[in-house]
Amino acid sequence: MSKAYKVSYNIYYNDRLKETHFHGKMTYPLYVRVTFDRQPIYFKSYYFDLFSKPRYVIFMNGKMHGPKLTDIIEIETQLLEFIIDKNLPEFSLDIFKKDYAYYSKDLCDIMEEKFLEYLFIFFQDEGMADLATTIQQGAKLRIVYNVVRDMKKALNPTLYKKLIENSFYHAPPYLPLFGFMQQTKRWPMLSLSVMEWEKHGTKEAFRTYFQQYYRDQDSAEVVMNIENWLRYLKK
Repeated sequence: MSKAYKVSYNIYYNDRLKETHFHGKMTYPLYVRVTFDRQPIYFKSYYFDLFSKPRYVIFMNGKMHGPKLTDIIEIETQLLEFIIDKNLPEFSLDIFKKDYAYYSKDLCDIMEEKFLEYLFIFFQDEGMADLATTIQQGAKLRIVYNVVRDMKKALNPTLYKKLIENSFYHAPPYLPLFGFMQQTKRWPMLSLSVMEWEKHGTKEAFRTYFQQYYRDQDSAEVVMNIENWLRYLKK
């Protein structure tokens, strides 16, 4: 019998744990069970944790609006099927766990924290220590890309240009990557997984986007920077 028929998975609400807050609602956390040769493994959904973060909610008409659990299950399903298909016929649970940890990662999410550190240092160096701290603390509740977009309205053009240009030397390429991702995704499911990045055509599409919006920068160098982040994730 082919190993393809020995692998199964299930995404479920883990009612053995306490309910948790999910953007104004209570729910059991999403978990995944993968079974191979009757041997199961259980783990928490990466995307449940990702989209539980405060920045993935907005307030409209006095109510909280955020990701739907059904949407999270959908992208989790796509990831699981990708990893299983990728590793047949040499499937193993160890290989699966390693690939899940790698391909699930949202590139924008893992770069955001380092980019926020860059913003903090940038405004410190510009003599705006209080603003630096305010951004550092407050941006944890918002999408940093949107915070920077608002800065374009608030800062003088020279300072804003310096902030963007310096980011290519002192921060990960978070801004162009998020901007690129946002062209094909709808709020609130804003993410770009390693799986999506490595799909055929994604890098070429990113280069086209980058050359359109960041003409003074080297697209090949930025792509290489992203690939360096991927090599770090594989360790």
